[in-house]
Amino acid sequence: MSSTNNEGLRREIGVWGLAANTLNRTIGAGIFVLPSLVANILGETSILAYVFCGLLMMLIMLCFSEIGSKITVTGGAYAYIHAAFGNYAGFLANTMFWFVGILADAAVANAMADMISIYFPSIQETIYRAIFFILIFGGFAFINILGVKHGDNFVKINTLIKLIPLTLLIVLGVFHCQTQNLTWNIFPNISSLGEASLLLFFAFAGGEASLNVSGELKNPKKVVPLGILSGMGAVVLFYMLIQTIAQGVLGNQLIVQKQAPLAAVANVVLGSFGSTLMVIGAAFSMFAALSGSVLSYPRVLFAGANKGWLPKFTAKIHPKYATPYIAIIVYALLDFIFSISGGFKELAVIASASLLTVYLGVVLATIRLRLKSNLSDKNTFKLPFGISIPIIAALSIIWFLSNLATKEIISLLVFLSILSVVYYLISNFNKNKEA
Repeated sequence: MSSTNNEGLRREIGVWGLAANTLNRTIGAGIFVLPSLVANILGETSILAYVFCGLLMMLIMLCFSEIGSKITVTGGAYAYIHAAFGNYAGFLANTMFWFVGILADAAVANAMADMISIYFPSIQETIYRAIFFILIFGGFAFINILGVKHGDNFVKINTLIKLIPLTLLIVLGVFHCQTQNLTWNIFPNISSLGEASLLLFFAFAGGEASLNVSGELKNPKKVVPLGILSGMGAVVLFYMLIQTIAQGVLGNQLIVQKQAPLAAVANVVLGSFGSTLMVIGAAFSMFAALSGSVLSYPRVLFAGANKGWLPKFTAKIHPKYATPYIAIIVYALLDFIFSISGGFKELAVIASASLLTVYLGVVLATIRLRLKSNLSDKNTFKLPFGISIPIIAALSIIWFLSNLATKEIISLLVFLSILSVVYYLISNFNKNKEA
């Protein structure tokens, strides 16, 4: 039996739903090309980058788990930052989060269309590409408007399907691995490990968006830590196994297969059918990731509208289905506009820096709320060793930020300046309206 929260939304998502969406949002098309790129930097020791990055991401997700079990309203990362640091920081986090989501969706949608055009060349034409995007985003919006349970179930099914080709590759690939391909003849230096880790970090990102539906989780104090940690743990395991199989099967040839390394592995394991399966698997993986986005990110728009940062009608809830249907429609429409226009390419440079900034905000919020003893709750998830885990996570994120390209850092600062001006104008407008 589902309950309704004080925002008017229904709490219907459990541990499996949150874990599936975390895994689904993280495992996209990147893993189908990453093994070669990482091997090009670290060679046979590539697995070290996955261990290092996986550990850092688990530390960050531990922070999400603690604060997410305390702050149980809709919005996920935005809501945590807002609760700890107030309206200004909340506005920045809210806007950066959903805007980065749209940029990522536009990039994924176009990559998916390009991949499908191998078999259906007409999708390269603007009119057919537009129709394709309308069907994709319109379909996702329709499903999610019908109820969060429908959107959640759709993501679960998509997650299971997208894992089939990867699981098959891992299981069958074991029998084609050669021991000499996995033998370490060198040990990487810190510089190379850092370069590979920076490349990999963003392949581990995305799962945090699954917490945007925190206002619709059945029992957030239990579901958040179990769902987010099990989902991210599964991602780390999958990534490590895939890299090991790719290295074990192809050996030194892995760095040559830059365009489609997993297709090359599958060709060895399953023949030409395997290569086709990986191409289809990559396209469906992107499709599934987009379905998770349209479930998660509209909730951030909804939360922002409730705070008065977006038009109030965006916060409307469907009288029958109890879903933020206007926010879902608006988000799907923005996804379509950016996907078909291609304008996201000039803005995508701010995406990685913005995401790291949001991560840092959540980790710092975890520290701040931990130090506020009046907000402590024995029934919520609590990290061991005091604030040491959030501090290590914060230092790790700062290190990643310091390694971004100068262009990305400048773009982030410009973006934050523009958002600050927008916040000032909105705040003055709201004050005048209330006066």
